[in-house]
Amino acid sequence: MKTIKLFGLLSVVYLISACAPEIGSDAWCAGMDKKAKGDWSANEATDYAKHCVFK
Repeated sequence: MKTIKLFGLLSVVYLISACAPEIGSDAWCAGMDKKAKGDWSANEATDYAKHCVFK
């Protein structure tokens, strides 16, 4: 029974993570524009500059 619950949980996590836009895509850049700049990680800020500002 625990195996079935674990498999179900992993399946849900996989499906949710597959929906995230690719870094550098127009959807990802638009999402970052809506996110508060103070909440960005250093990696997100670097990726935003590289893929959205300096295309």
